[in-house]
Amino acid sequence: MSSSPKLDDSLRQTILKRPDVILDDTDVMNALVAANEQALGANVIDLRGIAMERLEARLDRLEDTHRSVIAAAYENLAGTNQVHRAILRMLDPTEFEGFLRNLGSEVAEILRVDAITLLLETVQNEDDPAVKRMSDVLTLAEPGFISAHLGQSPEATPRPVTLRQLRRGARRIYGDRAEWIRSEACLRLDLGNGRLPGMLALGSEDPHQFSPQQGTDLLTFFTGVFERAMRHWLR
Repeated sequence: MSSSPKLDDSLRQTILKRPDVILDDTDVMNALVAANEQALGANVIDLRGIAMERLEARLDRLEDTHRSVIAAAYENLAGTNQVHRAILRMLDPTEFEGFLRNLGSEVAEILRVDAITLLLETVQNEDDPAVKRMSDVLTLAEPGFISAHLGQSPEATPRPVTLRQLRRGARRIYGDRAEWIRSEACLRLDLGNGRLPGMLALGSEDPHQFSPQQGTDLLTFFTGVFERAMRHWLR
């Protein structure tokens, strides 16, 4: 007559005293369930075991969703704080030249982008000395350039924010840094009645920093504030 191996007495006493240790150990419980299924044989279906597997799978999905929601909430909060700090720093200068220099340095650093360019459409040329002094931040372009750059019809309703990945940036916008730009956020600016539009281009060497799948709410808000600041300087 065969008999099952006897469980070690100390181990048996430990299990009897603290059964919760077994219940809390996922690997041990899975091993016990597998042993139970083997004992039942191939012709017996354990509906309770199947139900438990489904519940475990559902619980794993819920935990993954929970972690994703928390991560997204923290990311949104961090993004909001980042944009708010950039706006406050952008509004500090009291002169337009300081405003532009600050835009290309501290504001760019806060937003964690590698290049910022303010492009204004105009019928004038780029011979103005002030423009030449700020050529690393401010550039001028002919009317219609922004729509062409964004691939939008001039008659269509323009999108305020365009996010996209690039093989390389446009030299007309980023100058010598264009070769390293792999993604950009283009903020189209409404500078008021009677004025041609402008565009604030945020360029990054990271191809994943800006992509069409990302939300644009924070950048749309930033665009609105920037438009109002520009209208103040253009009075």
